[in-house]
Amino acid sequence: MTNVGPSWTPDQLHSDPHANPEKATRVQSMFSAIAPSYDLNNRIHSFGLDQSWRKRTVREVRARLGSLRDKNILDVACGTGDLTELFYKAGANTTGGDYTPAMLEIAEIKSRKLNNSSDRIRYVNADATKLAFDNASFDVVTIAFGLRNVSSPDQAIAEFFRVLRPGGVLAILEFDQPQSKFVRFFHNLYTERIMPFTATLIARDRSGAYKYLPRSVATFLSPQGIAQFAAASGFEHIQHYSLTFGTCALTLATRPLV
Repeated sequence: MTNVGPSWTPDQLHSDPHANPEKATRVQSMFSAIAPSYDLNNRIHSFGLDQSWRKRTVREVRARLGSLRDKNILDVACGTGDLTELFYKAGANTTGGDYTPAMLEIAEIKSRKLNNSSDRIRYVNADATKLAFDNASFDVVTIAFGLRNVSSPDQAIAEFFRVLRPGGVLAILEFDQPQSKFVRFFHNLYTERIMPFTATLIARDRSGAYKYLPRSVATFLSPQGIAQFAAASGFEHIQHYSLTFGTCALTLATRPLV
């Protein structure tokens, strides 16, 4: 599937894409265009590390809660459902929500192929900044590589707080910039030069998705910035884990019991 035109032009990416007033619709259009090749590109261009990062997320959430069995999990910006499926396999009742219907279609196809129990896993259309769930509905809210794609990250984190039960856990997995100058040089060479070219070829993409990716990471909040938004929303026990030489960061936080 390809777009009839670009979601992101070079001029738009030269400035801060997060400040673009049409960011939400452009991101949706972009993910609609790359949905069929999304998983393949993730595996190839992360060298399979994207799945190890998700598995680490599940382990750290389980460590905070003690067990995931029968816990209610909301995976926001779930994409094709990789993290949603991992929580399901861990025994949780999982809801994957995404803003892009094309991604949800693939997630549902994958779920059916795995013969998942329909009463413990579901996929729904969801806007991270306006979640259609009751207060205190979930034990865990996660978002992997999606916070930088929402129009208002602070509003999204406030929504995560609202739908979490007291004592519930928030997990935010997001790309980061390595602190080491040596690592950062090769990381930026790969993400800004090599990956956009090869990923675009694989996806046959005209949306600008894989040029948006490195630009959206470079101009997005640091883990410390994410922590500030989480604290402002009321979260406590905020902790960071730097993964794979600082190319990725996992932020965990807990909604207070009272």
